[in-house]
Amino acid sequence: MRAVMHHEFGDPAQVLTVEEVATPEPGPGEVRLRTLLAAIHNHDLWTIRGSYGFKPELPARAGTEAVAVVEALGEGVDHLQVGQRVASGGAFGAWAEQYVAPARGLIPVPESIPDEVAAQLVSMPFSAISLLESLGLSAGDWLVQNAANGAVGRMVAQLAAARGINVVGLVRRTAGVAELSAHDIGNVVATDTDGWAEEVRAIVGDAPIKVGVDSVGGPASGEVMSLLAENGELVVFGAMQSPTMEIGSGDVIFKQATIRGFWGSVVSREMPAEQRRALFGELIQRIGEGSLTLPVDRVYSFEDVREAAAANFEPGRSGKILLKP
Repeated sequence: MRAVMHHEFGDPAQVLTVEEVATPEPGPGEVRLRTLLAAIHNHDLWTIRGSYGFKPELPARAGTEAVAVVEALGEGVDHLQVGQRVASGGAFGAWAEQYVAPARGLIPVPESIPDEVAAQLVSMPFSAISLLESLGLSAGDWLVQNAANGAVGRMVAQLAAARGINVVGLVRRTAGVAELSAHDIGNVVATDTDGWAEEVRAIVGDAPIKVGVDSVGGPASGEVMSLLAENGELVVFGAMQSPTMEIGSGDVIFKQATIRGFWGSVVSREMPAEQRRALFGELIQRIGEGSLTLPVDRVYSFEDVREAAAANFEPGRSGKILLKP
């Protein structure tokens, strides 16, 4: 079978290859899956660069999320059937014609959800709803987030709106305001314009901004912190611009602010099963009612994986980049 591989860490647009490898067999508690569509996530590309929290042995496969069909069941797997369509997230090596995944982590996909949506159902949407759940906000509360036009930022805004939580979104380009407006997401402010902080205050009024979510790093971290109310909390989700956060000590001290990290992989692994099922149920409900959208920008073949990796970081994308065997 064919699989996307890399023999060194580096720029995915330069090091990824497609190779013939042996078809894997599932062990106890595992399932072999036939890939229909696979998603490209930032963390997949950071792993290929060797700069993520998980660093595989080389040569390594790639990819962590796909929608697939069950091809073979390992010993002890009795809750799935051969031929069943499932979504998988966190199963390393998903950019392949077939791959093995733990059965307990697979999500049966309802017929009403198309492959293009199911291929991105787990990692980003579940990270977004888990992040939102962790903030402890109630209907009517305000949060601010940067990278608002990124996949997770857009989903957080949509999921928060469905819960009655108010969101101010920060984008680095004025064009990002219109891009989000096309998804019916408002209260978006571009930080490349003068007076953007005053614009945020005009949106919020006298209401306190209780939580900020930073996915950018660098000076953007301090921008989010500057908007928080007293006893506010800054949650660090990513570092798209810089691994170093530039935050003034005065904001932290005088606001008595709290800063903490959020790593979706760990949160998902440690989450009680009942809560996990409830959040996935909410995701499927929101997708079904149309309040959560998972658009696709382009679908690439495995042979064009280098081009696909480069396209993932192009500004102004309208949705997720997917791979098709």
